[in-house]
This record gives sequence, C-alpha cells and structure tokens, in this order.
Amino acid sequence: MDSHGIRRLSSAFITAVTVACLALLAVAGVRAQSLGGNPVAAKVKNAVASSPASIQAGAATYKKYCAFCHGAEAKGDGKLAPKGTMPADLTDAKWDRGTTDGEIFAVIEGGAGPKLDMKGFKGRMPEADIWNVVNYLRSIGPAAKR
Repeated sequence: MDSHGIRRLSSAFITAVTVACLALLAVAGVRAQSLGGNPVAAKVKNAVASSPASIQAGAATYKKYCAFCHGAEAKGDGKLAPKGTMPADLTDAKWDRGTTDGEIFAVIEGGAGPKLDMKGFKGRMPEADIWNVVNYLRSIGPAAKR
C-alpha cells in the first residue's frame, strides 16, 4: 500500500471514530433530557440570581420562544404546539424531567426527549436568557429546588 492509500485509510478511521463518538454523545444527551430528571444537571446551580429584573427578562424571553407551545400562561395549551405533542404545564407541581434549576436549564437548552418533541435552544438563546426563563418559571410554578 502506498502513502496515499495509508492516508485514505487513516482518514477513514478518524472519520469512523469521530462519528461513533458523536453518536454516543447524542444518545447521552437525549437520555439526559428524558423522563425522571438528570442527576448531573441537578447539581448545577443557577448562574443568574432571581430578581424582579431577571423574572421580567425571563417573561419576555418565554413569550418570544416558549409561549407558542406552552401557552401564554404556561399551562401547556399553546396553539402552535406541533400536532401530537403535549407540552408540559409549567405551573403545576409535577415536573417529570427534573425539579431543580439546573434540570430545568438542561431541558430548555437541550430539549425534551425521548423523541425530542421540544427542540433545545442551545446556540439559539444565550445561557443568561435561559436562566432568566428558569427564574420566571419559578415565579409562576412550583417552589424552587436550587
């Protein structure tokens, strides 16, 4: 085998390893957002202190990005939710994907599985805005487990 063939083989091997690693990360990410909470995210502390300004900013961000599916009052009754999905009522005491600020952040950032009916906002919404939404949801939903 000449050096060109070896380079092609090396490139193919590196590509295969990269694809395998990305697949594992994708599976881990989906699993982390599935029902039952996320023990790793549960340990993450809210990076934005809850304040009237943060809650107001979170309400505006919620209205812009979340109200279409979760509804204006966050009851899970948004008129533009994709057919067949059932957006969560974010005001009730039952949070199936975790109850800590870190878990809520992880769901908003990474989406909600197992079929990812809710797409994540990573890269589309700054982290500070996600934390503001968490603070807003706390102001209208169950008490904080920080």
